[in-house]
Parts: sequence; C-alpha cells; structure tokens
Amino acid sequence: MRFKSHLITVLFVFFLLVTVGCTSKTSGAINEGNESSPDTAANTTNESTNEEPAPEGKTEVVFWHSMGGKNGKTLEKMIQDFNGSQEDIHVKPIFQGSYGDSLTKLKTSLQSSSGPTIMQSNFISSGPMIDTKMVRPIQDLIDAEGYDLSQLDQNVLSAYEMDGQLYSMPFNASTLLMYYNKDMFEENGLDPNNPPQTYEELEEAAMKLTGEGKYGASFSVDSYFLEQLFTVQGAELVNNGNGRQDLATKSFINSQEAIDTFTWWKKLVDDGLMLNLGTNTEDTHQAFLSEQVGMTLASTAGLTNMLEGSKGKFELGTAFIPYPEAKTGAGGVSVGGGSLYIMNNKSEAEQQAAWEFIKYVVGAEQQGHWYINSGYFPVNTDAYELPEVVETLAQFPQFETAINQLEVALENNAGSNAGKGPVLGVYPDARTITVEALEKVLNDVQSPKDALDEAAEEITKKIARYNQTVQ
Repeated sequence: MRFKSHLITVLFVFFLLVTVGCTSKTSGAINEGNESSPDTAANTTNESTNEEPAPEGKTEVVFWHSMGGKNGKTLEKMIQDFNGSQEDIHVKPIFQGSYGDSLTKLKTSLQSSSGPTIMQSNFISSGPMIDTKMVRPIQDLIDAEGYDLSQLDQNVLSAYEMDGQLYSMPFNASTLLMYYNKDMFEENGLDPNNPPQTYEELEEAAMKLTGEGKYGASFSVDSYFLEQLFTVQGAELVNNGNGRQDLATKSFINSQEAIDTFTWWKKLVDDGLMLNLGTNTEDTHQAFLSEQVGMTLASTAGLTNMLEGSKGKFELGTAFIPYPEAKTGAGGVSVGGGSLYIMNNKSEAEQQAAWEFIKYVVGAEQQGHWYINSGYFPVNTDAYELPEVVETLAQFPQFETAINQLEVALENNAGSNAGKGPVLGVYPDARTITVEALEKVLNDVQSPKDALDEAAEEITKKIARYNQTVQ
C-alpha cells in the first residue's frame, strides 16, 4: 500500500527543509498550488491573524490557512458566520503565508501541541502530509457518521483519495484553463466562439494573431502548466500508478507526451509566435491583459482577476487546455488547489469540532459563496443549483468552461490515474527540475529529449533518497 510507512518526526523535519527550500528557486516550482502560481491569492499578504482567545466554554479550533487578499477576507467571513451559527465551537483562523511558508512553520510544531487543529495544504504536499502520520484521516470521521459524499465533486475527490480513503477534505479546487482575447480573434479573422482545441490549431491561430508587436500566445514557464499539458494526453508523471498504488520509484517526465510538448512549445517561441517571459506568471498575465498577446494559460482561481483586468478593454474567452491532434485529451485535467487536514495530536474534542467546521465550509451554501467570491469552483456540486450561482454563471459564462472541462475529465479518467495527479514526496523538487529542463530547451542548451531524460534521472534519484526516509 502507498502509505504504509514509518516516518518519524525528525525525518519529516528533514524532508520539509528540503521541500520548502526548493520552492524558492523558481516561480514554476511552487505552483498549483499555488503560491506565485495560477492560484495567485495564496501569495497575497493578509495581516489578520485573529489572535483573540476563544470565548469561555467553547472548543477552540486553530485553523492555519494560506488564503490572502480578497480570498482571505472571504474565508474569514465564512469562519465568522460559522462561529456565530452555534455555541460550542470557536474557529480561530491564522494566516501563515504561502503553502510553503505554512509547511515550514508546521515542522517546528511537530514536537508540541502548538500547531494547528486544521491545516490547509496544497495538492502537491499530499504525500508528505500523509507520510508524517500526524493527520487524522477524514475517512475515519466520514465512516463513523455515514457522511454523504455523493454531494461532492467526484473528480475532485478522486484526486485526494489514497489507499481507498480520504486523508483530507478538498476545499479550494481549481483547474487550468486557456484564456483568449475574443476581440483579437475577431479582428484577425478567427472565430471568437471557436477557440483552438489542439496544438496544431493553436499554432495556426497564433500565426494570424502575431504581428505589429503582438504575439499569438504567451505561456509562463511553469511546471503546473506543463503537468496539465502532459496529463490531458493521459501521461502519468511517475510509475506505480502515478504513485497511487505504491511509493513511486521512477519519474516518467521524459515520456513521449512531454517530449512532444517541449518540442511544440519551443517551435512556437522560435517562430516568434509565442512571447517567452520566463517563469514569472504575473508578467505573462499582464502581457495578456495589456493585449500584447492573444492567448495564455491560467488557473480557474485567477478567472475573477482576469475578468476584472480585461473589463472595458476586450471580451475575455475561456477554453479547454490544448492537446496534440494525434491525442484525444483522454487523460483529462487534474485538480489543483488545496484541502483541509485535521492534525491527530489534538484532543478528540478538538478533532470532532474541526470536523464540524469542515462539513460547514464544504456545504453547498458556503461553497457557492466561496465560488462567487474567490473563483475556486465548488467542491459541492449542489452549489450549482443555488440562485446566486446560477445568476453568476449566466452573467459570466467563462466560469462554465471549468465545469465542462471537469465533467469531460471525469468521463475520460475512468480507470486512469493520470488525471488524478501524482502522489510524490519530492513533488516540489520535481517541479523545479521540470522548469529547468524547459528553460534549457528554450535557451538551446539541450534538445527536448536530452533535457527530459536528464530531468527524469535527477528526479528518480531524489525519489530514491526520499523513499529511504519513509521505508
């Protein structure tokens, strides 16, 4: 089984130092989520820490989160509403910075009870979080209560299921979309309601959009983006069922799907059809919003910002992420974002109180509110029937693209681990190496195959070292 390991605290401290240390190397290394990443909200400063003690007689639940800015305010309003809705529990939110910052702080609390009751963590940290043996499987609480999971998005749940159970509860979910400028499409003889679906169609569209200082596209050199372009082709990133059937032992980053994607990406840049702005996702998105480029990639969590940034300038379009014509997109997209863990070093009363809060925030009403105000799509599908959500979708049809893409992904992912995403203890390391590989290709240092072969070998070595700590 994937997580039958005997990791002790000191070893977790070691690999957290490695994990968090590598996340500062490139913006692509810390993506999705989601720091300088598609989910840009996680990296925005939020000064509120709500350090006031819980009212007397209430069970206090300390909640460490990484939602800043508008998303942080939305989350804290949800917490205030929960605290006022009953008399027994008081949730205290504490913003801990990015997901990487939060993990750094968690490692210092492992030897004591000073840490959180609930920890928000991003998807790429699923393996390390579970390997700590410090989390209470959410499945325990689900089974004890007979909690109905049918109301939750099955595609999202499948991403977080390990060994047939949920260790955490999905909360802020997102996927990758292609964004395009409908006005630029129309001005250049392209159908604004028929965006490109394949690599080949995107290249053809980029040829028409490029000229007079403008480019067809600009994609940030971002590992999350690359993973999704591989995943939509049905490619797994590591062996052993993408690390879900057993500990991964080998990287598949040098798959033919990856080689084809690197080759296509480089050709677009070399032909002057794609503006390469490196690893800074914010620069790429700004180039798109300033109408310097016609197409870009970004998370669904950035849709609200994209709508605000394009307002009064051009009509924003959203589309599925592209795939090679020879493929079918059979893998579907994988889910990004974060989930909520309950730490097992707290009292049973605190853990039960944490469970009550988690059920509240994944309820249909709260998920609808979260969706409208944050851009993360609801993990509770009943939220789509709420009048305010129906109204939002009618007003902003761009939101529907993510929903439709997920439905297609769920259909295509039957029996496949590709679209569920990899479970990998050295995930942040692997992302850094993947970004460096593409940079070598774009800078004519190595061919796509040589760069990816070298990357796969390096990632595989890191996996072996990690596995030694958990076995």
